[in-house]
Amino acid sequence: MPPIRSFLFVPGNKASWIEKAVAAKADALILDLEDSVPPAGKTEARGIVTGKLAWLAEQHQRTYVRINRSPHLYDFDDILAVVRPGLEGLVIPKPNGPEDIDCVSMMVTEAEMRNGVAIGATRIVPTLESARSMQFAFEIAQRPRVDILCGATAKNADVSRALGFSWTAEGNETLYLRSRTVMAARAAGKRPLGGLWQQVHDLVGLRAAAEQNRRLGMTGELVLHPSNVAIVNEVYSPTPDEVVY
Repeated sequence: MPPIRSFLFVPGNKASWIEKAVAAKADALILDLEDSVPPAGKTEARGIVTGKLAWLAEQHQRTYVRINRSPHLYDFDDILAVVRPGLEGLVIPKPNGPEDIDCVSMMVTEAEMRNGVAIGATRIVPTLESARSMQFAFEIAQRPRVDILCGATAKNADVSRALGFSWTAEGNETLYLRSRTVMAARAAGKRPLGGLWQQVHDLVGLRAAAEQNRRLGMTGELVLHPSNVAIVNEVYSPTPDEVVY
């Protein structure tokens, strides 16, 4: 599959937003069942997301779903509902280490078998949001279902709380974390992903952050707003000089 430059989050409980998101021309959508959906709306969101997968496939839109997890296990109801034809993969929040990837991989295999999906077809994108997952980034990247390793470093996100850094737009405090993601992914033959620029109306800052991530070796970015997609796609596309080279 072609590389994914832009991964656009869409709340899974907003059916109309999912339909409109296709027009943003993101390389892939992430239909979110986790942080952007209130607890009382998660069951409804799961149904909305499941119902949109076939339609999105008809639009030739690559689609992933971010599932929920408890303190102990990933949500098998989420997995069983969305692992269907038309889904490219799952975004896995807050893994503690490679054992979590092994666990969710077995759950995905069971869902593939039950739903008539080719075994091994569903990809996994772990997001490194804990100190332990950062420490074991390479081991996580080595897991067979993992194609993309995400080392996003958003302001006030889980990873900043886990590691205790104070976020700045310049990103010096996260340079090691992002570089570690790139090295772990590349060493495992996978693609490193960064991003999640939260100041969505600051397009100058977005471009600067994306350009820095690309210089580090990232291949794409998580994106929060449709208006950010075009800039991220541009930054992660080869320039005419690069094509000539």
